[in-house]
Amino acid sequence: MKGKILFVTGLGVGYVLGARAGRERYQLIKKTALKFWNDPRVQQQVDTAEAFVKDKAPDVAEFVADGAKKVVAQVTGTTKPATRRSTRKSTGSSSTGSSSAAKS
Repeated sequence: MKGKILFVTGLGVGYVLGARAGRERYQLIKKTALKFWNDPRVQQQVDTAEAFVKDKAPDVAEFVADGAKKVVAQVTGTTKPATRRSTRKSTGSSSTGSSSAAKS
């Protein structure tokens, strides 16, 4: 369903941007789109989606942060993710043996 909605939206945007029918056709498309958007059934679904996103946003943010910490740990070769290092410079010799630690 999501794919169909995106496809139809893309078709509409493409038509508006590529149409050579003039201002009248653009105004008709705009009027129809606003009528659709302001429909109570559409707004009810928008509100439902908005509530869902607000509910899940902290979980998604935590998941993304944990994933980023794991990637940083793999790139730097450390075994403990989310540790912040001081400003000392790396010697570059930590690349040996880090591939086995990266497969956790």
